[in-house]
Amino acid sequence: MMKDTVIIVGGGPCGLAAAISLIDQGYNPLVIEKDNIVSSIYRYPTHQTFFSTSEKLEIGGVPFVTVERKPKRNQALSYYREVVKRKGIRVNAFEQVTGVKKRADGTFSVITNKNQGTIVEYNCNYVIIATGYYDHPNMMGVKGENQDHVFHYFKEAHPYFDKDVVVIGGKNSAVDAALELERVGARVTVLYRGNEFSKSVKPWILPEFVSLINHDQIQMVFNADVTEITKNTIVYEVNGSTREEKADFVFAMIGYHPDHSFLNKMGVSSESETGRPVFDEETMETNVDGIFIAGVIAAGNNANEIFIENGRFHGKLIAKEIIRRSVSNA
Repeated sequence: MMKDTVIIVGGGPCGLAAAISLIDQGYNPLVIEKDNIVSSIYRYPTHQTFFSTSEKLEIGGVPFVTVERKPKRNQALSYYREVVKRKGIRVNAFEQVTGVKKRADGTFSVITNKNQGTIVEYNCNYVIIATGYYDHPNMMGVKGENQDHVFHYFKEAHPYFDKDVVVIGGKNSAVDAALELERVGARVTVLYRGNEFSKSVKPWILPEFVSLINHDQIQMVFNADVTEITKNTIVYEVNGSTREEKADFVFAMIGYHPDHSFLNKMGVSSESETGRPVFDEETMETNVDGIFIAGVIAAGNNANEIFIENGRFHGKLIAKEIIRRSVSNA
């Protein structure tokens, strides 16, 4: 069994920021990440441009310098790799935490699966959960949703040239996917259950999107409620009327949610309506003494409440509390 003072579960920007806050105070935390660092950003569309400006994505006081105000995905990946190297953050990549249990003496047992089969157990005084939500897409619960031509993530548009593609959703991820698909020559239909454009859509892309709709280069259907996905079509209702659209591929870009069960198994409670974990906003500590949360997981089901730009500060609150306890216990 290996002993560490603090283990951070999740190597995204907020988990890394928490690690740096602790390093700055003399700790040497261990970050355990089931993929590699900032894997959520890696899974963004290849040509994704961030909503936030470069300086709002900075962590650990390391400048994020780009020519454009809003950086692209590949620039962010490069930046966070450099931060890990400069700050000397210990990261165990491709190691998945499968359980966290509190011991009788108040410490924690952290169980992981390493190298697809090797079980490792760690012992630590504090655990920080910074797992985000991107691994768990929202599901529609309709027939045919689990077919191979239905996706909940969008990477690149090229494979869908000259194909009939339906994008479900009306927020940023759906609009971004629709724009890229149209550029490569896909025939794009967007189905959105709302009755107007979402106010969350990035203002600098909405005019282009609307223009393509007005010129019949993208078909936009509001008030659309998907009922079934077949091998070649998608069935939906609009104001009680059933319609069917040809669909070689379907992208269900309807958002993501945190893994409530992962926290609940540790004894962390969640609010039933919002999905928010129970925690102290001044310390980020949950109802389980010694387990903290950082990043978007603190927002529960509302992923639009916490981003990198505000979740990156959670680590400072956590470090302050851990230091306070160390001093009081000395």
